Amino acid sequence: MNIVVLVKQVPDTSAERTLSQADHLLDREDADLVLDEINERAAEEALTLKETADAHITVVSMGPDSALDAIRKVLAMGADRGIHICDDRLRGADLLTTAKVLAAAVRTVEDVDLVLAGNATTDGQASAVPAVVADLLGLPQLTHVRQLTVEAGQVSAERETEGGEATLKAPLPALVSVTEKINESRYPSFKGIMAAKKKPVDTIDLDDLFPDADDAGFLVTRTRVVEAVPRPPRAAGIRITDDGSAGRQLVEHLIAQKLV
Repeated sequence: MNIVVLVKQVPDTSAERTLSQADHLLDREDADLVLDEINERAAEEALTLKETADAHITVVSMGPDSALDAIRKVLAMGADRGIHICDDRLRGADLLTTAKVLAAAVRTVEDVDLVLAGNATTDGQASAVPAVVADLLGLPQLTHVRQLTVEAGQVSAERETEGGEATLKAPLPALVSVTEKINESRYPSFKGIMAAKKKPVDTIDLDDLFPDADDAGFLVTRTRVVEAVPRPPRAAGIRITDDGSAGRQLVEHLIAQKLV
């Protein structure tokens, strides 16, 4: 079974994050960059499947030179091969361009049976890239998955959303996006880290993925943030001293805030 895992390098959510003054986007130059947590769980699910089936895992990431670190981490966890899409022309690419590029990269892998991704990334949280990739590849999509089973050429998944729970089934090949509830990711072993240095990673750009583009090249559409303002400082709360009328004061406050 050939599995492709889509991953992304993002600013660490546990560290302080700032916006660039130039374009109001997350400042990635000085930020601590890590493999996205939910994408990491998608990789873990691929590795779990590999333990029970004869599977080959290719990890795909689009990003600058630093994105190679995210790929190497998944290789250290146990994946077999990496594809790094690195092209300055993709800086600031929007959701649709990102999906087109990722879909093109998946097409370079022969006989793909399963594409795995996180249902969202912690920097963008659009939650739509996996669905668009599936549509571009013509694959059935099973999204927001918290439990996954693959057997007899079919994928079965439990899906959880705000509207309830459902069991989805589809024939392979298919695309599955997982939530943070799918599993707990393993830590790369020292042996895995050393082995990852020797595993192949192909670095490609837009010209490699879209060789038939016209003289103007592949059209990159971008997201632009027009304005951003700092979060206002936290205001002091209202303190009620109980002199026998605390209950009445509390109710009056809730009514004034239209909370009751």
